[in-house]
Amino acid sequence: MPRRPSSARKASSRQQPASDLSVLLAPTEKSLSQLAYERILDLLVKRELPAGTVMQERRLAEFLDISRTPIREALYRLETEGLVTRAPGNSLIVKEFSLGELIQILQVRQMLEAEAAILSIDRISGKDLDDLEAHILRLREHGDPQAAENREVDKRFHELLAEASGNAVLAGLIRDLRLKTQMFNLSRLPERFAPVHNEHLAIIAALRAKDPNAVRAGVGAHIENIKLSIMRKLGAIG
Repeated sequence: MPRRPSSARKASSRQQPASDLSVLLAPTEKSLSQLAYERILDLLVKRELPAGTVMQERRLAEFLDISRTPIREALYRLETEGLVTRAPGNSLIVKEFSLGELIQILQVRQMLEAEAAILSIDRISGKDLDDLEAHILRLREHGDPQAAENREVDKRFHELLAEASGNAVLAGLIRDLRLKTQMFNLSRLPERFAPVHNEHLAIIAALRAKDPNAVRAGVGAHIENIKLSIMRKLGAIG
């Protein structure tokens, strides 16, 4: 379990007197469950809870300073999303995604994200595209930006296109698949910062031109290049 942050805030679900205004302002059990989910998910994506880690309710509750019921609900949600799985003995562990699973995930992302981007053509605003392009150009001109900055802009790019599709189900599927991609241990793989920026800029240009064929080709090439880069690197490692 990673070290507990000093700023972890207390999220208690203890009952307060009905006359106490704090009971009306306190987090509900539902919001505590969402908070627990988001905090655990962040630990998973950052791989502070690596693949194979046993997810113990009690320890997570103590670490996050949240009661066990919201933790249990968050773990159930993560299990239904396929990010944690049952091990022999019925314990929950962080799922380890194989290369084969990652390739399949990327293949599905290729289809879904291309469709989402095409649907977004008439919905996405010029301002959103301008803002996104400005962030990408700033990173590209920086020369040696932090990996976290690049990943944040990458996240913003893919989320914007998915949400602008106007299809909440499609956006949710893309979100879940992207989370699974992030769960794969890519720490030994090269960062593709410059190529990714150029691919994103090409997609933005296609969206501005309202050219569905160019949008589909751009998104397809972008995810295909990610897949090929991973396969080449892992082949060299193996």
